[in-house]
Amino acid sequence: MAHSFGYRARTRHLFARKFRQHGPVHLSTYLRPYHAGDIVDIVANAAEQKGMPHKYYHGRTGVVYNVAPRAVGVIIYKVVGNRYIEKRVNVRVEHVRHSGCRDDFLKRVAKNAELKKEAKAKGERVQIKRLPAAPREARTVSTKKNLPETLAPQPYDTYI
Repeated sequence: MAHSFGYRARTRHLFARKFRQHGPVHLSTYLRPYHAGDIVDIVANAAEQKGMPHKYYHGRTGVVYNVAPRAVGVIIYKVVGNRYIEKRVNVRVEHVRHSGCRDDFLKRVAKNAELKKEAKAKGERVQIKRLPAAPREARTVSTKKNLPETLAPQPYDTYI
C-alpha cells in the first residue's frame, strides 16, 4: 500500500508534545520580543498548527530578518547538493525560541574584558586565550615501600 507524502508525513514523534507538556501555549511565548538579527531556534509546537514550519526546519537555528505581528521571518542555510541555499522561512512565534548558542561566547567576552581591565590596573599581562587540555604532569612511582603485585584472573566456576 502506498504511503502519503504530505507536509507532515512521518512526523508522529517529531511534532509530538513532550510528557506532561500538553495543553495551550503559554502566554510568555507571545510576550517574548524578537528583533531583526536575533538568533533563534525553530522548534515546531504541535499545539498550534498555524504557521508551523516544514519538518526539515525543526531544530534548525537561523537569524530573524523580519518581524510581523504574529510571526517572524527566519533565514536558514540549507545544504542542497554541493552548495548552501539561503532559505527565508516565515514561522509563527509559537514555533520559535531564542537560541542559547551564543551565551557561552558572550559570557567569555565579558569575563575576558574584566580580566583585561584588572590586569591593566595591576600593570601585568593576562592569558585569556582558550588552550587545549594539556597532558598530565610527569610522576615518579617509587617501588621502595610499594612492591609490585602480580595479578592473575580468577578461575571461572560454572557450578551452581
